[in-house]
Amino acid sequence: AREAGVTFDAKGRITVDAEYRTNVSGIWAIGDVIEGPMLAHKAEDEGMAAVERMAGVAGHVRYDCIPNIVYTWPELASVGLTEEEAQAGGEIAVGKFPFLANGRARAMEEKEGQVKIVADAKTDRILGAHIVGPRASDLIAELAVAMEFDASAEDIARSVHAHPTLAEAVKEAALAVGKRAI
Repeated sequence: AREAGVTFDAKGRITVDAEYRTNVSGIWAIGDVIEGPMLAHKAEDEGMAAVERMAGVAGHVRYDCIPNIVYTWPELASVGLTEEEAQAGGEIAVGKFPFLANGRARAMEEKEGQVKIVADAKTDRILGAHIVGPRASDLIAELAVAMEFDASAEDIARSVHAHPTLAEAVKEAALAVGKRAI
């Protein structure tokens, strides 16, 4: 890339514009070589968006909606802002629900952890979500999609979640944002 004249930032990442074009005509870059977290799913979405843009179609990546997962035991997963980051931007409401109170988690003997949803106190829009516990890597997807569509905690709370499932903990955390969890 350097031999072709592509520019790099101070951290050695290839610089691109909003459409993933480098400063050299015909050269595009995505994934681990550009700014942002080094996540395979980030690179995959950037690749799709870049090709869509090359074809003249609107493509986008909402970076604030990209989930981050740590495959430990219990798993850790998050999307969006932390509680502290959200507080810096204004008044928030937080809902938490422990896996200890979830029937499926109890049956699996995986009762450690919780689901936490951070929402804007005025609009109820979900700003971030954090899960520590069983299948956190799977459960975070619902909240990433919700954020992609600018959903509120109430939107999640009013959605039917199958019983008995771990996903009920997500619904209960959303209910807890409005102080209505079981």
